[in-house]
Amino acid sequence: MQVGREALSTSVTDTAVLSDELKTYLDEEKVYATVATVGPNGHPHLTVVWIKREGDELLFSTTVSRQQAKNLVRDPRITVMVNPPQRPFLYAEIRGKASTTPDPERALPDEMSLKYTGKPYREFNPASVNDSERVVIRITPTKVTGRL
Repeated sequence: MQVGREALSTSVTDTAVLSDELKTYLDEEKVYATVATVGPNGHPHLTVVWIKREGDELLFSTTVSRQQAKNLVRDPRITVMVNPPQRPFLYAEIRGKASTTPDPERALPDEMSLKYTGKPYREFNPASVNDSERVVIRITPTKVTGRL
């Protein structure tokens, strides 16, 4: 099947604003995003995460002991790929800078777990009682490309 050139074109937004379609998708669906950070040897490190939107920023939860958190402390550059499984030719690539905030109450994983599984995080993942300190990663986009 051939697709017209217009259908495969991408848009680039230097103002780093998420499209209305992407905002709606992030707000209404259970989005599994792929997050890329820069590893200590310069190679990309990829992780699949639950993601949340606040305005034009994206948030996810992790622990200080996980590689993506260690990478972001050393180098805050990050890329998030959103690709709806039911629409494989649509995507959004969000490049940006990440900041890390402690989450001692573990509020974000609970909120996300309720959305994605219908259960509090500790009920969904009982082993999480052994997790190291949790942090919220906040991504401020600097470039958004794609067709979503």
